[in-house]
Formats: sequence, C-alpha cells, structure tokens
Amino acid sequence: MSALIEDDLIVGAVDCHVHACPHINARSLDVIEAAREALAAGMTGLGLMDNFANSSGYAALARRVLGPVALDIWGGLIMEPPAGGVSAEAVAIALGYGYGPGTGARFISLPTHHTRHVARGEGRSPLYVEACFEVPETGPLPDPLPEILDRVAAADVVFNTGHVAASEAVRLVGEAKARGVQRILVPASHYDDQAIAAVIGGGAVAELSYFFASPAADVPLTHVDAEAHVIAGVSIQRMAAIIRRHGAANLIVSSDCGVGILPRPVEGLRLFLRLLAEQGIGPNDLRRMISDNPARLFKVAA
Repeated sequence: MSALIEDDLIVGAVDCHVHACPHINARSLDVIEAAREALAAGMTGLGLMDNFANSSGYAALARRVLGPVALDIWGGLIMEPPAGGVSAEAVAIALGYGYGPGTGARFISLPTHHTRHVARGEGRSPLYVEACFEVPETGPLPDPLPEILDRVAAADVVFNTGHVAASEAVRLVGEAKARGVQRILVPASHYDDQAIAAVIGGGAVAELSYFFASPAADVPLTHVDAEAHVIAGVSIQRMAAIIRRHGAANLIVSSDCGVGILPRPVEGLRLFLRLLAEQGIGPNDLRRMISDNPARLFKVAA
C-alpha cells in the first residue's frame, strides 16, 4: 500500500481506542494533542479510553478547546476499581458527565485489567484473583451488572465486554442483547474463530487492536499498579485471517496507541492499515473497518 492510499484511508477514519489520558505509564501525547493530530489527518472520530477515570470529561474539554471542528471526540467509562469499579452509580454518573446534554459517556466497558481472566494470566495471588470481575458460566448475572446493562440500553451507548475470557464474552453478548443493548463491542484479538463467530452471530462487533500486533506486546508494562506484565501478542497474519474468515462488515480496527513506546495514534493507525494491506486486505475492507463500522457503532456526528 502506498503512502498516498494510506493517507486516503486515514481521511474519514474513526479511531475508537486511544490512550492519551493520564496514566502511570508514559503517554506519547495528551488528549488535546491527540485531537489536533487526528483533525489534521482528516479523521472524523476519536474515542478516548482511560483505566483510571471516566474519559468523557477529557473528551468534553477537548471539544470545548477545539471549538466547532469536523472531528467527533468522545469518552466513556472502563469500570476498573480506580474509576469506581463495576458500579451502576459510576455508570449513571458517566452517562451524564460533560458540558451539557449529549456530552456524557458513549461507551461503558467492563474491566480490562481487573478481570479474573487477566489476573490468572498474570499469575496474580488467589486473593487478587478473587477480587476481580468474572461472569459465571450459569445462573444469574452478578449484581449490579443487570442494572448496568439496563442503563446502557436506555442510553443507547456502546457496551464493551472488556478483557474477559471468550466464553464470558459470548454469554455477555447474549445477556446484553436480551436486555435491549443494541451496540456491543468485543475486544477479540485473542479469541479463537469459534468465539469470534459466536459474538458476531449474537449481534456484536469484534475489535482488532494494533497494540497486540506491535512490539509493545513484548514489553513488560505497568498497567494498573506497580507490577509490570507482558500481554500476549497476536501476529498480523492471524489478524488478517480473522478478517478474511469473519468479514470486514463485522469488525473494527483501532490503534490502541498512546503508550509512550508506540507510535502516536495517527501513525500507529497508518502502520496497522499498511500491515493489513500487506497481508492482502483490500482498501474497501480496510475503510469499512476503520471508518464505516466505528462511525455507525459510536454514532459519530457527520
């Protein structure tokens, strides 16, 4: 893929997964810089994620600083313990948090690090694992998850299943749909084909993130506390195979950039598109996954 085609794909792109907010790891840029760079590249949407706070306030501030521009910026809540945990009250606050109507959270995510699935993979202590979130295989959903899903459905925002095990994600998609949630995003870079087919078949969109195909996956990082851990990488060949098998209509690609050891988000997104193109993924499919699908899912303003 030539640089000209890459630039053409960036124009109109929507990156729904950018970590430019404050963190205990170094960030490559701040929220305002991320917004200005996305705007300069001709992108139309930018989603801010933060493991320590509801990022809706950052998004609302960025929109106020930039003024009326052709870039939709939004945030949301990852229900990590520092951000209030898996809490219906925290969700209610996030949904209304900003500068007036329509500026609140556009996504609500289950934890990305404090799940038993991740904690077991990191070799955490039994007490630590026990304190983390998990979806049981059978029986009722644990409180307050039913109320959270009802609030997400009423607000018509995105429910992100977080970093749970594949079987948990499959159950969550079904439970969310049953409670009226229409917008569901599943981080699926590490899932097998059976699980990806199940979440897509259940009405969710699957997300593939550049972070996991990047060198950052080989570097121990401090994500939520003093312990540094390596996150398993996923080859670009595997990601291309997922796209070919499950179809671009059912997938979103994102940069997941902002950590200091990676390119800045716009450049990370360009690199991800180039790597996928080198694996034979065509420009129409790339545009669908980087523009059309995330714009529709997150209700990006035209």
